[in-house]
Amino acid sequence: MPSNVRILAVGLLAFLVLRAAGAPLTETPSVFPSTGTSSEEETESSELLSSSDVWTSFLDTAKDHQKSFEDEFQNNVQFHLLEDYKISQLPANCPTSNFSKEACLHRLAQGLSFYTSLLKQVEKEYPNSRILSEAKRYTELFLWNIKQKMKKADEVTSLSSSQEKSLLESLDNADAFQRKMTAHSILRQLNVFVVDGKRALSRRNRPRRRPAKDQHIEVVTSATKAVSGKLGKA
Repeated sequence: MPSNVRILAVGLLAFLVLRAAGAPLTETPSVFPSTGTSSEEETESSELLSSSDVWTSFLDTAKDHQKSFEDEFQNNVQFHLLEDYKISQLPANCPTSNFSKEACLHRLAQGLSFYTSLLKQVEKEYPNSRILSEAKRYTELFLWNIKQKMKKADEVTSLSSSQEKSLLESLDNADAFQRKMTAHSILRQLNVFVVDGKRALSRRNRPRRRPAKDQHIEVVTSATKAVSGKLGKA
């Protein structure tokens, strides 16, 4: 077979192989994994903290909290004033840069574990609160989910009983209004912590895409080599 005819046949057969497999020519098929990052980093879902349904419910609870706050104080106290009652012991958020994904997961898990202790202060003021009950459930769910994604989940620690007691005592106050505002502030800061954490993880989970032109060349080249090898054996 003349060389130019052979080349044409190889190219045509490569095209047919790709089309038969249903692979778009501008995207890298799964049989040709991209290089430079691990598959875990490339394919991790941005919905790490929860499923979309649970995430929507969490945001709804945050909205319900604001409405409940406004109803309780009959709009005489603005919700944004809770910022003035933010406690100093709050866990740090995941940085936007210079932090590995594992380190970010660890910080989020450690922070959520800390919030499980803080929510006990909220429970002292609002023991029968539906919003508190949901906040506790979502905190436990997010913490469990994050630990499943971690390589060293055993390094996430909880406060000891003495540490937790000391923390809650430091938040106690003789003034009832002050205690209520602190409790509401904890719920609000928990929401901020989770939302910021989800955003930070989404940035780290975003795949690094190569130009479509380069992907097209790699697909055709790889497929052509495979078909060429089969023709050579024939």
